[in-house]
Amino acid sequence: MSKQATANPEDTNRRDFIVLSATAMGGLGAVGALWPFVDSMNPSADVLALASVEVDLSPIAEGQEIKVMWRGKPVYIRHRTKADIDDARSVDVADLPDPQQDADRVIEGHDQWLVMVGVCTHLGCVPLGGKKGEFGGWFCPCHGSHYDTSGRIRKGPAPKNLLVPDYSFIDDTRIKIG
Repeated sequence: MSKQATANPEDTNRRDFIVLSATAMGGLGAVGALWPFVDSMNPSADVLALASVEVDLSPIAEGQEIKVMWRGKPVYIRHRTKADIDDARSVDVADLPDPQQDADRVIEGHDQWLVMVGVCTHLGCVPLGGKKGEFGGWFCPCHGSHYDTSGRIRKGPAPKNLLVPDYSFIDDTRIKIG
């Protein structure tokens, strides 16, 4: 009498369970082994500390500007006067080399605060602030670019407006850049 090998359904279910369990454990082991490598690509604490900066605006008088450092770059924060704002808004943007409305360069409701990276878009010099240049804004002494009271290029070789970094108001007197 010969015995025929017949598949027992219980053996099949057990085999499938073992294969699935082994595959799942292998996948978890692979993720566990790769995680330290992926985690090492995250920025370190000292880099994250430079990623943002908080600035207290309360000591800045109207018409005054300050310079703070953010990510190794100077950032100008100007408390604009009503005349500065009106002057910036009266410009026909069609006449600008890099057309941009003044309202697009400030946060709505905080129009008096202008925040810009103080690096000329021509060759990276630091423009002089304090209402310099022909348009009452900033003047780059390296090659003669003139920026207006909204930081828009008006004259000279610079191709773009001064960059406005990502910033937000924490409250009425403090901003967070970055």
